[in-house]
Amino acid sequence: MALFKRLAERQRPVLEFTLDGEPASGLLGDTLLTAVLTSGAHLRGSDFSAEPRAGFCLMGACQDCWVRLGDGRRVRACATALEAGQHVLREPGRRP
Repeated sequence: MALFKRLAERQRPVLEFTLDGEPASGLLGDTLLTAVLTSGAHLRGSDFSAEPRAGFCLMGACQDCWVRLGDGRRVRACATALEAGQHVLREPGRRP
């Protein structure tokens, strides 16, 4: 179940991407954070306990929204625009 629900601006073009190897979609102009959280229940696993995380500040200050792209780059999901065909990998976090 998606954590975020889209209430407005649903008429923008749809962009397809993959999330952990599974098909997902967002809208043109979405950040990765918005696209992931309208597609799933969490953004990544905590670095300390692997518990599900959804970002914290949502504006690029807290560094709680890191995800990895298919080319290996680690980016902040809240400050990175979704692009068609992107491969997004959620960091699973570390188990204690």
